[in-house]
Amino acid sequence: MVKQILIIIRRVNGDVLLTSPLIQHLRDHYEGVDIDLLVNDDTLAIAKALRPIRQIHVYSYQWKKLPLWARLQQHWKLVRTLYQRYDLAISLTTTDSSVLYARLSGRTAMSAIDVEASKNWWKKRLLNHYYLLSPHRHMILNNLEPLRLLGIPVGKVACKVHYSATAHDTMQAKLRAANIKQFLIFHPSAQHGYKVYPEALRHALLGKLSQLGIAIIVTGAKTPLDLHIKANLPVLPNVHDWIGATSMEEYIALSEQALAYVGGDTLNMHIAAAQDKPIFAIFGPTLLPIWSPWNNALQTAATHSQAQQTYGNITIFQADMPCVPCGKAGCNDQNGNSECLSRINPATINAAVSHWLNHHHQESIHDQN
Repeated sequence: MVKQILIIIRRVNGDVLLTSPLIQHLRDHYEGVDIDLLVNDDTLAIAKALRPIRQIHVYSYQWKKLPLWARLQQHWKLVRTLYQRYDLAISLTTTDSSVLYARLSGRTAMSAIDVEASKNWWKKRLLNHYYLLSPHRHMILNNLEPLRLLGIPVGKVACKVHYSATAHDTMQAKLRAANIKQFLIFHPSAQHGYKVYPEALRHALLGKLSQLGIAIIVTGAKTPLDLHIKANLPVLPNVHDWIGATSMEEYIALSEQALAYVGGDTLNMHIAAAQDKPIFAIFGPTLLPIWSPWNNALQTAATHSQAQQTYGNITIFQADMPCVPCGKAGCNDQNGNSECLSRINPATINAAVSHWLNHHHQESIHDQN
């Protein structure tokens, strides 16, 4: 009988959000089950937006700065909290420590493991079940592989993200104060600079979007990269700078009220996809079959790369270059610049947004009549 489950997902924000379908399927299959998470500290805010979760355990990156004995002490405290507490522990992360946490936490333990066999022999012996993390399968579908091992059928696959009534009311009040009724979100930033659309092109795109006759809310966090973008943001008609002005929960509530998302390949894009929003996403070197926005209605994501493609309410822009996508962290694979992003014409993006917006306005007029 499975009554308590631990899911370990120690990667970045987007990965945490994309565990949502697995959580929903486990909840539906095991009646009355309690599901807990173990996440990295920098993803705690998005983990809190998942449902239904009973408790979230946190692994802190600050531990790496401690002396060895103090670091081991922190690990030991976490192990004592988790030890054999769960009927089932699932690690969606392939790292050695994540696999060990799964083994120590669950009476039954399973994990994703890397394709490279030399890293996995001991993990295969230690775990009750394992699966290979495929570099050719969308991350949502990778995350659902534990269901196959458990013999649980996969139904509709849909990401879901939640926010409180307080966050909704706060955003409504902020929109009223700014006299904004309808708006698009423009999200220029990402966790890593190699995913960010270059400044000159970004400003050109904003200039074109500002002429569409609708409010454009520019969003972002308070990271050095976001604050650099904020400091250089052009002052334009209809463009509202909200970078650093919302919490994660407030941003999710804001995104729910937006007409559409325009911006980069990052967590905010996946939030918009979970909310079934029209998306205009600017992709650089990222591998689309793994990380493209999941379309809940069509039950699919992008399966190939091309300069511009649309599936359902999602449009993706990439450079028409033979190396795209390379899957690297920038051209030097060390978080440097991505040349491919500089080859995406802002006029092309604006044309797609403008075409959609005109169609949206026509539909609204028809509905009113």
